[in-house]
Amino acid sequence: MKIAYVAYDFPEFCIRHANALAEHCDVLLILPENTTREYAHLIDTRIRFEPFYKPRLRQPVRQVWSALGLVRGIRRFGPDVVHFQNGHMYFNLAMPLIKKFPLVITVHDARQHLGDSESGHTPQWIMDFGFRRADQVIVHGRSMVQTVVEELGFDPSEVHVIPLVALGDSNPSVSIRDEDEAVLFFGRIWEYKGLEFFIRAEPQVTALHPNVKFVIGGRGEDFERYRKLMVHPEQFEVHNAWLTDQARDEMFASASMVVLPYIEASQSGVTPIAYAYQKPVIVTDIGGLPDMVEHGRTGLLVPPRDVDTLAEAILRLLGDKAARMEMGRAGKRKLQRECAPPVVAAQTIEVYRQAISLRGPRPVAAKRDNQKVRAC
Repeated sequence: MKIAYVAYDFPEFCIRHANALAEHCDVLLILPENTTREYAHLIDTRIRFEPFYKPRLRQPVRQVWSALGLVRGIRRFGPDVVHFQNGHMYFNLAMPLIKKFPLVITVHDARQHLGDSESGHTPQWIMDFGFRRADQVIVHGRSMVQTVVEELGFDPSEVHVIPLVALGDSNPSVSIRDEDEAVLFFGRIWEYKGLEFFIRAEPQVTALHPNVKFVIGGRGEDFERYRKLMVHPEQFEVHNAWLTDQARDEMFASASMVVLPYIEASQSGVTPIAYAYQKPVIVTDIGGLPDMVEHGRTGLLVPPRDVDTLAEAILRLLGDKAARMEMGRAGKRKLQRECAPPVVAAQTIEVYRQAISLRGPRPVAAKRDNQKVRAC
């Protein structure tokens, strides 16, 4: 089976996924050169890697030429299936040029998240136009299925829930420890990530654990509004910047737990990273986040926007080192069982087979094109 695997983002995820697919398929991997450079050494030698220049969205002429270049590369390869990750303003509009190939799209976010100004640069109707080209859809959380079915017009049989492939090394080289009472928030900082509730929980936690450190790693929107929320700034360790894999590894390796206080979510790649480092997670019971958490076994679920309950959960884990370490080990086992690259690849290949076997004129295609016309 020949797979053209195309993405504008998620370089580490795509490479680790493609490597596992290459065990069984002939894979052409098309990724942006600049964002992939850091991970290029991970690419399996069996993969045909074609990096491309990714212009800025404000450069429409270059964007068009870039998208057409991807189309030409796909046509030259002649795949059995094209697998595209999420969407891109210009490539979405070029999708009709590759309509002869069965198309699988992984929808990471069907709708733009609150405060995510980067995703907001692409109009929703263009994202939907791309999504509706798909023969089969992959999502990373059960909560996404209803959105894809109801808002994009897919039949439930065309939507497949497959977990995110595990990021990072399955056996990290850094020493995993739990010695600093460090509570970690990691990832892009946008309003929907709920960082303000993480910060507001600090005084209740510090009152009982004065040596605790609230660690924040990531960048996004203006961080000054978050600094103003800090009652005890000295309790925070802030890395408001792009972080190398080495810095990421060190943060997870030394954390006591990882907190995801999101107020909306499709899924998150942070939980699998936490599990890789044998760390328990505290996540809000929203969107696709609970899909990856076994409450009381690999972590704790809390209501969104509930500072008191979030603080109580942090205190519960800080007060029981043996329990949180066992949760971390259980999380690692769950990761290996459900998110290991070979496991995810096997499920993905089955979706490819369905896309190939079911390809042909289908009434539902017209339905998708006619839905949500007012959004266009």
